Amino acid sequence: MKGFMRGVSAAIVAAGVTLAAVPALAQDLVVGVSWSNFQEERWKTDEAAIKAELEKLGAKYISADAQSSNEKQIADIEGLIARGANALIVLAQDASAVVPAVAKAKAEGIPVVGYDRLIEVPDVFYLTFDNKEVGRIQAREVLKRQPEGNYVFIKGSSADPNADFLHSGQLEVLQSAIDAGKIKVVGEQYTDGWLPENAQKNMEQILTANDNKIDAVVASNDGTAGGVVAALTAQGLEGLPVSGQDGDHAALNRVARGLQTVSVWKDARELGKAAADIAVQLAKGTGPTAIAGAEKWSGGPKGVEMNAIFLKPIPITKDNLDLVIEAGWVSQDVVCQGVDGGMAPGACK
Repeated sequence: MKGFMRGVSAAIVAAGVTLAAVPALAQDLVVGVSWSNFQEERWKTDEAAIKAELEKLGAKYISADAQSSNEKQIADIEGLIARGANALIVLAQDASAVVPAVAKAKAEGIPVVGYDRLIEVPDVFYLTFDNKEVGRIQAREVLKRQPEGNYVFIKGSSADPNADFLHSGQLEVLQSAIDAGKIKVVGEQYTDGWLPENAQKNMEQILTANDNKIDAVVASNDGTAGGVVAALTAQGLEGLPVSGQDGDHAALNRVARGLQTVSVWKDARELGKAAADIAVQLAKGTGPTAIAGAEKWSGGPKGVEMNAIFLKPIPITKDNLDLVIEAGWVSQDVVCQGVDGGMAPGACK
């Protein structure tokens, strides 16, 4: 409640009016969002959804971009608190490094929503998509295309628990084929900062080490998939099965062109909207267990029990590209740019 009281006028506090009696003061609420790195296309979509929902709810949006720096994100969160944030939405650059800043917010009575990436701290509300299921989907779609051969795992950032959630989901699908010797894992690398250029370097090194004898790549998001495809294309290996996630426009175009097998679509508009709504409810004093759809979850590395909501991901392949187009996520022109007429998927005809 302290986070909300920071936004209530001194006159109302002096008058002794209870906070529960002044729900109309939602317009006085300030929600601060700390972004890890705004370079990736998808966060702009998330931000637009958060801002639209906060405006609808009568709350103010403030934000900061950590630019992939742990130190800057800590300073950013402290800055958002100083600017009067009554609730925080935090996309963690590093799940461990951000903990002191989250602790400061908690000490100030400011609720925190761990956005898309786990911040395993008691009382932080965890909002994301089902990342293990994302990993399962990625592996299933690649396995359909390539049921055996030399596989590579290009994982996310080692500082992000999501990277391991995804990989555990991937292995749930692929482990039996690995154990049977049908699939041989010839390369496995984390991608520092989830940056495409780092994924490309890792993939280049794996290609070199294996004399280009690679049959499939399970990449953990669309940014890393882009780096993988660039490395494969440079060696004339474009078209090998490659997975991703996020529904990035460039990735959906790669799917249409046959350069990427799947992008697991996590409608960031729904995630952003939910985050804004949860942040406002928490700032107004609603208990986390009273948030619609919330469940108790303790599946993180430390086993900390948290309140969480998991949204459902959808695989997008050449066969159902029309879904993202019809949903207004991306235009047909963007998806189908440069697609060969004879090989065009149905969505591009």
